Amino acid sequence: MATQLLIYRNVQPITRDKHGPYSLKVGTDFGFAATVNSVPLMAAEFPAAATDLPIVFTEAEEGAVVPVAVLGLTQDSNLMVDAEGQWRGEYVPAFLRRYPFVFASSEGGKTFTLCIDEEYEGLNQDGKGERFFDSDGERTQYLERVLTFLQDYQAHFQRTRAFGKRLVELDLLEDVQAQVRQAEGGARTLTGFKAVNRNKLKALDDETLKTMLGNDELELLFIHLQSMRNFNRLSRLARGGARVGAQRKGDPADEGMPAEAEEENADPSVH
Repeated sequence: MATQLLIYRNVQPITRDKHGPYSLKVGTDFGFAATVNSVPLMAAEFPAAATDLPIVFTEAEEGAVVPVAVLGLTQDSNLMVDAEGQWRGEYVPAFLRRYPFVFASSEGGKTFTLCIDEEYEGLNQDGKGERFFDSDGERTQYLERVLTFLQDYQAHFQRTRAFGKRLVELDLLEDVQAQVRQAEGGARTLTGFKAVNRNKLKALDDETLKTMLGNDELELLFIHLQSMRNFNRLSRLARGGARVGAQRKGDPADEGMPAEAEEENADPSVH
């Protein structure tokens, strides 16, 4: 599941000096994600994503874990993107909806700079689409909306990171495998991810369970466990199943997270 960041090919900060004359014409397809088999998922996205996608956990730096949505059953395959580049499900993870924008953080992670993939085909100097800066060099309303979405995303990222840290501290996760049927017959075993151990969850003391119930973490774990049934859905898609609720990509400026961020820990900027 290491290919997920490859959707960004040439990330550069958006600046007035460099991008003043630039506009962005957002494409409507998800072709940029056709070879991505998993993407990070924020905790707030669990209820919506679980309608389509398996939600599992993978190891990150320094022993941390992060939730991811599984999109394909092989390394370079995204079963949720069809031949026309449309999404074959009901929910698109925010990680993909924010493309081609992304935040770059400072060393201490206190400030963030808005960046863009400069190889995105919709970036142009022909006035097509939305401008980043007006004639006075000020941010346009479009760029402000993009900043709002990514700031909200970053706040949810902080909450999700704390959620993953808590799961590690409670030792609730275990390495698991998933058996899926293949189009040519037989079964394929998927490895390299973690899931909640039900017995360890049941063994938690009452006070811990009460805390997790109060901050919605317990609900998130049950959603995660239920979502793993969606490996069967991916298996059906791999065997030629019909697309479900296909949709085109929207504009990041019009996107948002499923719930409002509880706090803002960053100072987003455009230079």
